[in-house]
Amino acid sequence: MAAGIELPNVVSPANTDPIDYKADLGDPGEFPYTRGIYPTMYRGRLWTMRQYAGYATAEESNARYKYLLAHGTTGLSVAFDLPTQIGLDSDDPLAMGEVGKVGVAIDSLDDMERLFTDIPLDEVSTSMTINATAAILLSLYLAVARKQNVSFNKLRGTLQNDILKEYIARGTYIYPPAPSLRLVTDIFAYCAREVPNWNTISISGYHIREAGSTAVQEVAFTLADGITYVEAALAAGLSVDEFAPRISFFFNSHNNLLEEIAKFRAARRLWARIMRDRFNARDPRSLMLRFHTQTAGSSLTAQQPEVNVVRTTIQALAAVLGGTQSLHTNSMDEALALPTEGAARVALRTQQVIAHESGVAETVDPLAGSYAIEELTNQVEERAQEYLEKIDALGGMLRAIETGYVQREIQESAYRYQRAIESQEEIVVGVNRFQLESELPVEVLRIDPALEQAQVERVRALRARRDSQAVDDALKQLERAAATSENLLPRILACVESYATVGEISNTLRRVWGEYRETSTV
Repeated sequence: MAAGIELPNVVSPANTDPIDYKADLGDPGEFPYTRGIYPTMYRGRLWTMRQYAGYATAEESNARYKYLLAHGTTGLSVAFDLPTQIGLDSDDPLAMGEVGKVGVAIDSLDDMERLFTDIPLDEVSTSMTINATAAILLSLYLAVARKQNVSFNKLRGTLQNDILKEYIARGTYIYPPAPSLRLVTDIFAYCAREVPNWNTISISGYHIREAGSTAVQEVAFTLADGITYVEAALAAGLSVDEFAPRISFFFNSHNNLLEEIAKFRAARRLWARIMRDRFNARDPRSLMLRFHTQTAGSSLTAQQPEVNVVRTTIQALAAVLGGTQSLHTNSMDEALALPTEGAARVALRTQQVIAHESGVAETVDPLAGSYAIEELTNQVEERAQEYLEKIDALGGMLRAIETGYVQREIQESAYRYQRAIESQEEIVVGVNRFQLESELPVEVLRIDPALEQAQVERVRALRARRDSQAVDDALKQLERAAATSENLLPRILACVESYATVGEISNTLRRVWGEYRETSTV
């Protein structure tokens, strides 16, 4: 949804804010990184084409990853099913009907090994979209690396690990905010020592935008979350330049081409200034806002789904012109079901055409100096800064979430947009204009219900054959450590290597910390 920023019919120097090139733009690779975080950007290396995928069981997802790698994907991005995301094993009664539906079911190291069969972890970069159970899934990945005899310092990838946006927009939290933030900072500290090339968090504006925010709100609330994580890490005793270079971000790319480009540029500039001026970061890498982009799932329509290819192309182009470091392009059929192989291939080809045929990657920040782009960049930054000041006045992002301020702002934006669609003030092709009387059926991916029962039987068989005493001992040590300030990553890694399950580890922490219950924002 557009942020309501209006430009005149013709933009000229007379109606744009003054620009100081060195202070406001800078050359690419120089503070404040408005024009990009690397001097050569895509002339030096194209963005990572990282297609988000995962469904059913580890075997099915492993086959899809190999298919995508064979067709030119340059990084893996793992989607986990809902039970895995909220710390339930596949045989938990609450998991019934959800196993393998929106991602791959991972219950144990046994599943994780099969997920990455014949995929050398020292040769691929892996992103994992996981939050409440992020520490467990990272530990599972590290355990697989050990089994492959891959040293941790050769691992490259990103852990989403952004729990705050779960309280704001998505809802797959488990524990209250304080212990959840403790897990985040434990990961920061552990990876700084042991997994130095791993991006320890991907602070997500994507889900904030999918929940109905504007572009300005996406920037403001995402960076406010980032500020909270930095403050938590500092409070845990870490130095800012110890962990900040491995922070990354995850943004949505929507339909308004020019506004989206400006959004990415404004976010880079804001974050650079926040890290330098608010947190006194000195390492240039601490000031660089590196981000992954996914095209807007909420913009896809079930009506005339082939038109979604056009929407995704515009959104992907905005991400590239905005300087993204990696990109996922949604498939045309995702408003109906998980993508088919053919639809996923077209989505990947969309990125490849932009990269190799459009010419936009041949120069850095090609729209810099455009009066419209620079004015939009200024406007997004100014309006996002106003939100940041409001959040500071409320007592910070945690307090803003607890009082429901952030949620209400997003809900009101979503409501206004829906009203605009219903009144045809906003046109959605095929939905409220240019409809077809009848449409041909579309092939969609169907998950075999038998796969859920097979996964249930697999986890039960694992429990029967593993060393139960070793599992019990590891879980008891984790429970004791959770009641202290000890870094929990080594304890969780010991649990997964004993073949404790995701649900068992999560339940151990539930016993110590309890579960979070959302309060009404009305």
